Amino acid sequence: MLFALGALAYLRVSLLTSTIIAAIVMALGTATASISPLAWLVFLAIALPINIGAFRKSVITRPLLKLYKGIMPEMSSTEKEAIEAGTTWWEADLFAGKPNWKKLHNYPVARLTAEEQAFIEGPVEEVCKMLNQHQVSHQLGDLPESIWQYLKDNGFFAMIIKKKYGGLEFSAYAQSRVLQKLAGVSSELASTVGVPNSLGPGELLQHYGTPAQQDHYLPRLAKGLEVPCFALTSPEAGSDAGAIPDFGIVCKGQWQGEEVLGMKLTWNKRYITLAPIATVLGLAFKLQDPDKLLGDKEELGITCALIPTDVPGVETGRRHFPLNCMFQNGPTRGNEVFVPLDFIIGGPEMAGQGWRMLVECLSVGRGITLPSNSAGGIKTAAVATGAYARIRRQFKLPIGKLEGIEEPMARIGGNAYLMDAVTTLTTTGIDLGEKPSVISAIVKYHLTDRMQKCVIDAMDIHGGKGVCLGENNYLGRGYQAAPIAITVEGANILTRSMIIYGQGAIRCHPYVLAEMEAAFDPDLNKSLNDFDSALFGHIGFTTSNLVRSFWLGLTSSYFSNSPYKDKTKRYYQHMNRFSANLALLSDLAMATLGGGLKRKERVSARLGDLLSQLYLASATLKRYQDEGRQSEDLALVQWAVEDALYKLQDSLDDLLNNFPMGLGRVLRVILFPFGRPIKRPSDVLDHKVAKIMQTPCASRDRLGKGQFWTPSPFNAVGIQEQTFKDILACEPLHDKICKATGKRHPFMWLDKLAAEGKALGILSDEEVALLERAEIGRMKSINVDDFAPEELRAQTLSDETQNQAA
Repeated sequence: MLFALGALAYLRVSLLTSTIIAAIVMALGTATASISPLAWLVFLAIALPINIGAFRKSVITRPLLKLYKGIMPEMSSTEKEAIEAGTTWWEADLFAGKPNWKKLHNYPVARLTAEEQAFIEGPVEEVCKMLNQHQVSHQLGDLPESIWQYLKDNGFFAMIIKKKYGGLEFSAYAQSRVLQKLAGVSSELASTVGVPNSLGPGELLQHYGTPAQQDHYLPRLAKGLEVPCFALTSPEAGSDAGAIPDFGIVCKGQWQGEEVLGMKLTWNKRYITLAPIATVLGLAFKLQDPDKLLGDKEELGITCALIPTDVPGVETGRRHFPLNCMFQNGPTRGNEVFVPLDFIIGGPEMAGQGWRMLVECLSVGRGITLPSNSAGGIKTAAVATGAYARIRRQFKLPIGKLEGIEEPMARIGGNAYLMDAVTTLTTTGIDLGEKPSVISAIVKYHLTDRMQKCVIDAMDIHGGKGVCLGENNYLGRGYQAAPIAITVEGANILTRSMIIYGQGAIRCHPYVLAEMEAAFDPDLNKSLNDFDSALFGHIGFTTSNLVRSFWLGLTSSYFSNSPYKDKTKRYYQHMNRFSANLALLSDLAMATLGGGLKRKERVSARLGDLLSQLYLASATLKRYQDEGRQSEDLALVQWAVEDALYKLQDSLDDLLNNFPMGLGRVLRVILFPFGRPIKRPSDVLDHKVAKIMQTPCASRDRLGKGQFWTPSPFNAVGIQEQTFKDILACEPLHDKICKATGKRHPFMWLDKLAAEGKALGILSDEEVALLERAEIGRMKSINVDDFAPEELRAQTLSDETQNQAA
């Protein structure tokens, strides 16, 4: 009987079917005289009440509903809007304890259209060639005017705008590819292009704007005639965006010589990208209607409006200085600025709907811009670091052959593969029509976090090359800018501690949201019926995940489903196990903590880690499948998945050590009966990944696919990439000279070796030219920039300040 019930729970058979099968088992037991009449009485006492709907609802569900209402606080309107924003997608399968791998691999392979590919190979390639990052960050403190105009003229700010308004109407995947390529060149360039195509006036107008607003603004935004920004963050309300103090008061006032119904707006915003140069300001504020001119409510709630920055009273502040990253960013203020109600995005009827608008749009934009910028930066860093580690020699070896260097190199290469995979899967979901609010929080946090750690690794490998800024330093400014991505669009601490699991537990769980909605439904009859359905579904779900967790732990998941029988098989099986663990632990955490779970941020953060790492690993496996299961990429796949699962296991271990009510010890016996199953990536795997990064091959090409590698005058990584290939071609020539002279020459002064080889008559003119060119490139790669003292003096000091300094 125990085996039968366990199998039914594992397979998630319905309650009625399970009861019938259990009765058949009981009958077989009776026929063999192994079950007594008393056992039948116990069975019927349990089976009949839970299968007779009216009795179950009256005797069991109704008192549980009353208890539930007493334990769970009703959600506030802002919490409800945040949780209901967007959609759930693949993350819901991961949360459900039984991932459908066929479903994952049946999602379409992301492709660029011919138009999108031409844009990346044309205008994107061209603007990358135009940009001198040292000039931007050290000399101008801004993008040069020629680049600003090129971006406007070529539609870079119009990737999300529909073609009927003059925009490019690119897919989310194409936007991601554009931003990745730009981010490999300059964080300023990527940020400047990314923000107008993310959460901002363009996105909000297309979804919520009135026809008049769309017809006026969208063509102007598409042509670059308007520069947009969006002002949400205030000094007092950063991570807690819903607490913004900025307000508007509905009143009558003068507008263009006529008395109209409008709003007096007062705001003080900070950290607003493009604010110093914006011509149209998207503004979030709390709208009040004390005279009830719009209805019977005085507090209408958060509202979004579009304000031309030339309206009297709009005060554009000076620039912020975010860690030497010179994208346009600054404050904006206004005091009792009067504008008509028609300035509300969507018109007066959308007054008070701003929070819903923001969280819905953020679920898309947050899934594209920062994750893509992070992935692009690390893809370029991975290939460039591989080239540098092969060119740079210490102890008579390329430094990339040293095991101490291989370890951080593997982290960079493995993460570059994973991050590209994650952005691809995420944008695929968006292009399928999803608004994945949970996934967008996952990828924003984890990709910016991994980016920062990878940049630190790359800096450690490059040493002085990364520390000394200048035209040939392709890492230093990205290293400085990394904390910006960590901070914006929901600080990473907040995102991990509150958002990922706070939304995920309710949105992804198949029954929790239904229970909450049913519990507080004013229709008492409907409330009871819906709660009954959700509650008993939830009980079956928890029972199933308990059985699945126990069985998968006991068998180390060897008998669980996997779509492939190759070296990835065990990864799928481990993820089946961890998915069941996540679902079980979520239910137990909610049962023991109730509404207090949202205040136990470290518990929810660790549960969120489980969901997040499952998503990252599954995206990696999806990429491997979509790219034709290239066996030469397997080391990258293995490293990325093993790292994700090891991090998941660490969070799970920490969770069990700190689980509420001391249940961790009991749960550890169920989940880890034979100890922790996952090991971190091995030294052998690190070596394989590091070797790929230092060897011209198809795997290395895929690792850096789509980035800017043209050896143009300002592209240090492109020049170094050419030198990398030259150096490898020179190594046999170096050996040839050493053999001819009977002396082991150091691998330096290649131009002098070329002259010696020519004199000996063992090198052709082409080989001599190759050695000479390689030496120029080698010295350019390993040298660092230097400056005259006056070049490093700040150039923007006023005469008065200079006199004071003197």
